[in-house]
Amino acid sequence: MSKSQQYRAKASECGNLVKTSASAEESRKFQDLEDRFVSLADNERGFADAYSNAVHIAEQDRSRGAALAAKEEHVLRCLGAAVIMQWNALPKTLQREIFDTAGSVGTLLETAALRGQIARFLHKRKDVAGRNKALTEDARHNARSGAAALSRWDNEGGAV
Repeated sequence: MSKSQQYRAKASECGNLVKTSASAEESRKFQDLEDRFVSLADNERGFADAYSNAVHIAEQDRSRGAALAAKEEHVLRCLGAAVIMQWNALPKTLQREIFDTAGSVGTLLETAALRGQIARFLHKRKDVAGRNKALTEDARHNARSGAAALSRWDNEGGAV
């Protein structure tokens, strides 16, 4: 039985006592109690309705947040893939800065493990692309044209 129903039951009891009371003063006291219990029941019902509506809205916000997080995760994966594809064309200082930033994401205890995973991944990619390959003029041109294509793609609504 909910609080609202409990208050309504008490109000009903007081209403019966109003009818059976011996004096007018006693009847007035029971009537006041009945009115208070009815008011409490109404308030409790209002609070319960407001709470259920608030919980429902929070669930809707949570589902919208999950959809937004999925979209953001997709965008981050695409950006990460683009950086990896152009990794060897990036200047060493920029590579180091990206590595340091990516390695510091997360909790402090996971930093060393994450840096190790990133380093192993990049090392494997470097082996696939050719060990110690010098940055040629073609590679620089490809990096610039790739960045321009990505910029065009973004300007044309590709990120939507």
